[in-house]
Amino acid sequence: MRLGVLLIGLAAVAVAADSPKPAYSFGTIRLLTDDAARAKMHAAVGKEATEKAWAGDAPAAAKVLVGLLAAHPGAATAIATASEPDAAAPTAPPAFLADATLNRFAKSNLAAAYLTALAGRRVYEEGLAASVAVVPEDLADPAGYLFHKAACEHALGKRDAAAASLRTLLDGVDGVPDRYRVVATLLFFDVDKWPKDEKDLLNLARLADNSQRRLDLGRGGPQTQEIQKKIVFRLDEQIKQAEQKLKQQQQQQQAQGGKKGPGKPQECPDGGEKQPQQAQGDPSKPMDDSQRAENRGKGVVDEKKLRQYESEWGKLPEVERKRVVQEFSRDLPPKYKQMVEQYFASLNRLHGYKP
Repeated sequence: MRLGVLLIGLAAVAVAADSPKPAYSFGTIRLLTDDAARAKMHAAVGKEATEKAWAGDAPAAAKVLVGLLAAHPGAATAIATASEPDAAAPTAPPAFLADATLNRFAKSNLAAAYLTALAGRRVYEEGLAASVAVVPEDLADPAGYLFHKAACEHALGKRDAAAASLRTLLDGVDGVPDRYRVVATLLFFDVDKWPKDEKDLLNLARLADNSQRRLDLGRGGPQTQEIQKKIVFRLDEQIKQAEQKLKQQQQQQQAQGGKKGPGKPQECPDGGEKQPQQAQGDPSKPMDDSQRAENRGKGVVDEKKLRQYESEWGKLPEVERKRVVQEFSRDLPPKYKQMVEQYFASLNRLHGYKP
């Protein structure tokens, strides 16, 4: 199970413990008191809707959300649909996010609820898009919002953005529940260990996970193809670097072998002479029949050819398409071979070809 999804699940089932007394500092996002939240609700939806929402003993954050959903049925429908596991993942922002007349307090809390709903379904891109409308100081539950925002950023491999959200959550919000604090700390430690080089194989693996997630959501379009192309091209760079390193090592071995000379013949037990032994791994000399060769394919991805095939994919017959897939994936390691095959599979879906 992917780390981001696992940690969200842990947070959802964790039992909230008593939070320590907050230590306020400059820049701290302070939780709204019940009276402050009630006053903002009154300004956003009116006295009657506020009093109706405030009936009962629920936390202020729950009262705010219930009242706002009742007052804005369009937003309520969008959030409910975003939460529905079997509903199609949204590809466009809901109308309430673009409503310039919507009260800022109402828009911030509704947008945060929308992000949280999408994060639970791994629809991270649209979730983060909703965060643009959020003013954290207006939120009844800033900790919940920052946690789910960081989870989206973490899942999409946005290293710096995730680290910033997690720092704000852990250091800039008072009264963070333990169920968020513990998991957010684990996320922060994980992000801190990520390689900064985008070409690093660990980062390529995250891109591959993201590509597979989008395919699972039925999103095999241009954006997914761009992710897959990025994987292919970065793999190409990694392979070329590895080839260059291997070439240098071979040249060094040849130079060292030349300095040593042919060596003296060795005596055989029967009094004859053995020929000088060849240096192992010397590419300039043939390999003995008894030696076992290693399977070291080049695995080079030709970017120019790849783009040419992409542009002509819809016109190629099935036999030719299969040959192209084999050509590009033949010499790659199994894990990266699968990445390349996923890329061409998305091209097939785009052009209506059966797998």
